[in-house]
Amino acid sequence: MIRLSIIMPFLNSHEIVRRQLIYMRQQDYPDDVEIIFMDDGSTPPLEMPENPPKNFRMHATNDFREWTSSIARNTGAKLARGEYLFMVDGDYIISREAVEIARRFDEDRLGCRREFGVLKEDGTLTQDRNVLMEYGLPRNRIESRGAKLPPHPNHYVMRKAVYEQIGGYDEARVLRACYPQGEDNLFKRTWRTLQVQGKLRVSETERPVLYMFPNGQFCGDVDYNPFDLFHGLTRKTDRNYWFRHPRYTQ
Repeated sequence: MIRLSIIMPFLNSHEIVRRQLIYMRQQDYPDDVEIIFMDDGSTPPLEMPENPPKNFRMHATNDFREWTSSIARNTGAKLARGEYLFMVDGDYIISREAVEIARRFDEDRLGCRREFGVLKEDGTLTQDRNVLMEYGLPRNRIESRGAKLPPHPNHYVMRKAVYEQIGGYDEARVLRACYPQGEDNLFKRTWRTLQVQGKLRVSETERPVLYMFPNGQFCGDVDYNPFDLFHGLTRKTDRNYWFRHPRYTQ
């Protein structure tokens, strides 16, 4: 029986997928944890690895529209066999410790803490300051805040039945607007309403730590991707006006 389903969408992030697979094999997650990588229209398509971690699946959405990772999450949730879903983007790193916390969780939703980290080419996780700066994190940010950064509501553990009750992400909203479509904020408002009504139990007592590759706005430009490790979709849209703030343009 599967307790936890890790769902990670990827788009044109082949090298990150390779490093993630090495790392996940090293972590040797428990037998009741499955891993589902969602290939959300990569060119060329992601290939099934020769030596995958146990309980690993790769699913191609064959969706070549832009900014459809939330739709890929919905598909991943339908494929998942676990009682709980661990929703994480492909630039995040899930340690064995984080998985163990998620497996012990028995309420409805659990948020995550975040810190910067890098998977090196050999799949080793590091928070070495020099490596973080090599990947683009400014020295002044490291010196003032260290590796920690605020949590984000789009990375969480949730009971699958609750995800289904909410209806997942609003796919019509995803498709009718350019980035950012706001489907993650709508999803948050929905589960928060259920929480206020006493219909959803949220726990923050023991939140797992996720490690995130430095990229985008944290490196001075929302499209920061100098090593071409991630997709090339631009975040510089009229809807995403905040990127013009001096904080991100200087």
